[in-house]
Amino acid sequence: MASPETGVLAARARALAVLRIRSTALAVALLPAAVAVVLLAGRVTGHLGAGWDLACWITGGLAVLSLSLAALVAVVVARARPALSPSVPISEKSAPDLYRLVRDLADRLEVPAPSAIALTPDCDSWLEDRTHRAHGPPGRGRGRADGERRVPEAPVLVIGSPFLWWMRVAELRALLAPVVAGTGPSAHPDIAAARRFIRGLDAAVAVSARARRPVRGLPLRFVGRVARLLLRAGRDHATIMERAVAAAASERAQTVDYGLRIVAQEQVGLAYAGWDRLLTRVALPAWRMGRWPSRLDAGVVSALTELSRRDRLADGFASRLGERPACDLLEEPGAIDRAASLLAARLFHGGPAEPGPDWSPVGWQQYPEEVVDRKWRLEAARLHRVLDNLPATALPAAPVTPPATAAPVAPAQDPAAAPPLSYARTAARTPGHGPAGRPPADEPATGPPADEPAIGPPAAGPREEQPPAPAPGPTLARVIDRLTHDACAGDLVAERLGAEVEREERAEAARQAARGTAPQDAAIGLAWGDGMAEGGLPLFPLQPPRTGRELLADHVTAMVCCAAVDTAGAVPGLDWLDGPALLVDGARRCDLGRPVLSLVDDGDAEPLRGWLTTIGVRPEKPVRLV
Repeated sequence: MASPETGVLAARARALAVLRIRSTALAVALLPAAVAVVLLAGRVTGHLGAGWDLACWITGGLAVLSLSLAALVAVVVARARPALSPSVPISEKSAPDLYRLVRDLADRLEVPAPSAIALTPDCDSWLEDRTHRAHGPPGRGRGRADGERRVPEAPVLVIGSPFLWWMRVAELRALLAPVVAGTGPSAHPDIAAARRFIRGLDAAVAVSARARRPVRGLPLRFVGRVARLLLRAGRDHATIMERAVAAAASERAQTVDYGLRIVAQEQVGLAYAGWDRLLTRVALPAWRMGRWPSRLDAGVVSALTELSRRDRLADGFASRLGERPACDLLEEPGAIDRAASLLAARLFHGGPAEPGPDWSPVGWQQYPEEVVDRKWRLEAARLHRVLDNLPATALPAAPVTPPATAAPVAPAQDPAAAPPLSYARTAARTPGHGPAGRPPADEPATGPPADEPAIGPPAAGPREEQPPAPAPGPTLARVIDRLTHDACAGDLVAERLGAEVEREERAEAARQAARGTAPQDAAIGLAWGDGMAEGGLPLFPLQPPRTGRELLADHVTAMVCCAAVDTAGAVPGLDWLDGPALLVDGARRCDLGRPVLSLVDDGDAEPLRGWLTTIGVRPEKPVRLV
């Protein structure tokens, strides 16, 4: 088994190879100047005749040009700020126990302690060198005598915020051991210099890519080409160097909590699965509405506990919750969770750097009412707007009740005898547009109330003599009729829903760009690299764009849920792994997806009608929209 010193030596060898590339580039830039000096010295001393004057002038011009371009590249590389990971800085005052744990761990590993700690809304941890300054060479020791080696500043320890809430203190220490051990190789001057050179080149490439002005863009494009050439030349050496550093750090950490590290690595996989579900299923619907859950890290504990209950592979992981959580190492975990949750919202969805009228936090207790219910009603309203704007050719003809197979209709004074969910019944009713509340507890779920007045003109004869008209207003029956009786309506509605959602997203992006977030970002102390604040944080979309059919299915589901809440006594709820949920009699209904897809994809409404009958939903009743 290789020792940590062997890995460091291998990393140092590759670092020297990277530095040789830098030296070679410098030598190439100085070569024309060296030739010009030789020619000039020969001409002055008389060793070269008058015929060498032209050569002296040519080489002198090349030397000036080469030195100018080399100076340009050097200045851009030195002044460019490498991109830093967006993170929430944690001061020692706000987490003294966490800093003490990391320093004790560094002492056990016999490596320098990290210079600072920061949190990131991700399931990962790493070391990040933040000594590269915007002006002048990075690091400490400027102004020292020549030949004295500069002592690199220790890197910053970046910890994934879900780890602090899900992992126990001992598990976190075991997980961070190989990461903290990486500060040893980072302190080596050659490795630090090679990393600084690679980061400077990478930052120079980013600067050249952002150049837009023609006068400034031409020289920066030249710098970008040179930087890319040097990066390609040193890519393999840098990759092997980092692998050697990681191997050396892992080998050094073998002596610290080795058995517990295996358990901690299992928790990493579980945390990643729960965190991904929490972001995509729970947080994303709120972000799209301008709300951001303010306790995401606390929510991941509930999500992972639920995952442990459902997944037999994770059975027993929830029993660890009796031990001390790592978030106890923070003085104010709620404030840190809020900052990390806001950063997660900005990274994965975008938005301002601080709360406002259109970007407000929401707690888990208020999530069902303020996010789930509002999301359903917003989507139902959008669906009805699209239906209202459909061309006349897309509207279904008035359905005609089959004379022989239609269910018998009872007189108006006995409404309970009529099947309330048959198409003949729902199409003939024309309810008003007033707000629809939930039925009282003693009101039967089937049929209209006994004291409900008849709506529309009284029937003068048999039902078949009066062709039923489509139910106006925001009713579920109207949606079902449109998607059932016109094969083209579904495609047209799906297309227009996609166009409207895309238009709303563009408008929201324009509002965010108009607000400008750079001053706000600096005010709350978030750390990221040069150029990110210029156009906002880089977004990492959680989901690909939804197709028109997916949007239509989501909107129909929302309409069904609104009808269930308004007419069947259902309530909105939150499932920690699946997001918005419909609760009927306190239990979540998971069987709505297939009937909705049958209606959207095949135009078959019978499965959905059967589901509505089972729940007691009255599709002819208007629903409340936002």
